Amino acid sequence: MLYNAYELQRTMLSGAAAWASVGSELLSNPKLPMGYFGLGPIMASALDVFAHAASPRGKPSFDIEAVTVGGKIHPVTESIVLHRPFGNLLRFAHPGLPKGAPKLLIVAPMSGHYATLLRGTVARMVESSEVFITDWADAKLVPASEGSFDLDDYIDYLVGFLEHIGPGTHVLAVCQPSVPAYAATAIMGAKEHPCRPATLTMMGGPIDTREAPTSVNDVATQQPLSWFAGNVIATVPHTYPGAGRKVYPGFLQLSGFMAMNLKAHMMSHYAMFKHLVAGDGDSADSTKAFYDEYRSVCDMTAEFYLQTIEHVFQNHSLPKGEFVHRGEVIDLSGIRDTALLAIEGERDDISGIGQTRAALHLASHLPDSRKKYYLAEEVGHYGIFNGSKWRTRIAPVLEDWMAQHSRKPLKVVA
Repeated sequence: MLYNAYELQRTMLSGAAAWASVGSELLSNPKLPMGYFGLGPIMASALDVFAHAASPRGKPSFDIEAVTVGGKIHPVTESIVLHRPFGNLLRFAHPGLPKGAPKLLIVAPMSGHYATLLRGTVARMVESSEVFITDWADAKLVPASEGSFDLDDYIDYLVGFLEHIGPGTHVLAVCQPSVPAYAATAIMGAKEHPCRPATLTMMGGPIDTREAPTSVNDVATQQPLSWFAGNVIATVPHTYPGAGRKVYPGFLQLSGFMAMNLKAHMMSHYAMFKHLVAGDGDSADSTKAFYDEYRSVCDMTAEFYLQTIEHVFQNHSLPKGEFVHRGEVIDLSGIRDTALLAIEGERDDISGIGQTRAALHLASHLPDSRKKYYLAEEVGHYGIFNGSKWRTRIAPVLEDWMAQHSRKPLKVVA
């Protein structure tokens, strides 16, 4: 019922958004006098804001066409190098990359948004690296015949992606995937897997959510797991390929994020309205571009979502040494030569300070020379991997760390 009710509302709002868009264009048409005086510009701007807010959104494109390196413009190629039911492996490169350029696997969050949320991350790192990224699928579009997808599968996918890319690959996990990426690194390290990461960088990740809990952590712990299973899990309607699959809908995740900072979002839309009234289309378009990405959401499989709530936020399985993969407890001491970089934002209101840094302490058999912590001052959660501070202050730290540890992984001595 929940999903069907949402689909009905979405259909109704879609029609209203279309009419609002038509009305806005009519009122702002330079051939009509009402666009120049009175309430015309105000009404046109209000309708434009509503139309943008209510319009349905699909999966965005990366649209990274070129990068500028050393004053030269290089075309960027995007390709699918490995296809899997629950997520593809994408590759980004350009002809200006030097021979032997580092290979970087960016692990995008499976938390309601598409991998394109990391567009700025990819665009910056492809300047100097051959970049791969996990392009997770929208669960409602994956046929039920493909089976389930849980934390075990997520870890297996990461191992498979690293095997496909090859030895010496660096890994960057942004937010939620820090936990499964850390687990995969430990599993591969314990087995001395030749494709284990050369470096693992975790940015704003919930490795140990007992450190500086945020409102996100509070929401995940205020109710028992059974409450989440009974109240936020829905069945995909028959209109989608994944009909019958149990999912945590992306629209619920978006509603939660919007509610957390409702005042800020309202003021942002009010500012967009004022820009439109004043004729400042560039400023309004910038806000629209942000919300085009922010409101583009996808579903997660119910089993993956519930296990994340249980093991990451409620039981703290990883830092307690109780995290299990395929029936076996993960030995974190298996991380012996993969260099770890933990990056946190001073103003991160999603992953508190110390939650990612905990990964360095948990790797008890890793030399201190292969551990590094970086606190990005005056940076919030999204600023860690997008925006000017990411490009000019944080990315260079990552590039330097990768360069220091770009050699083949050390042979582990028992």
